[in-house]
Amino acid sequence: MVGLITGKCVDIKRGVLHRVEKTGQKNLSFIEVQTRDSFGEDDIERVEDDFGRK
Repeated sequence: MVGLITGKCVDIKRGVLHRVEKTGQKNLSFIEVQTRDSFGEDDIERVEDDFGRK
């Protein structure tokens, strides 16, 4: 698990399983930035999803 600090960022390498979760009482703003030719969600492989998405 990676703890983030305001104004900081984390790089997630391609193919690495990851999940974002708000664990504290403060508001969370999460901005995802993709750097490649395709920006669709067709490359997402959902391993576990609390919201029933496929």
